[in-house]
Amino acid sequence: MQIQCTKMERLDLKMVQVVTALIWENDKFLICQRPAHKGNGLLWEFVGGKVEAGETLQEALIRECREELNVTVSVGDVFDEVDHVYPDISVHITFFNAKIVEGVPQKLEHNDIRWITPDELPNYAFCAADDGMLKKIMRKSS
Repeated sequence: MQIQCTKMERLDLKMVQVVTALIWENDKFLICQRPAHKGNGLLWEFVGGKVEAGETLQEALIRECREELNVTVSVGDVFDEVDHVYPDISVHITFFNAKIVEGVPQKLEHNDIRWITPDELPNYAFCAADDGMLKKIMRKSS
């Protein structure tokens, strides 16, 4: 008899700390399309990435926004936190509210970037780890 592991039973995967920015401009927020050649290629996500050793979550988010969009952000409060297990990685994601204080977003690492309203969310396919946060955005906007 074979027993399948559920995603929460994948204890062999190291938990990686990830930060993302929910960047608002008036009634729209910024989403980014992952490059085709990376994991979850061409799915949509929020700007951010892994926290490096010695960084605070806020410092990591500021660095990631510079690296990926060439903008400086002011990091606000935590919007949500999520644990998610992909087949090859386990992540703890902290979603921060953020605001651009300098620069205009550029596609330095992403295939595309867009400003959308919460009502437009169903038109985009996002990474699985973002599902809970997307529902929270939609609830808050209604």
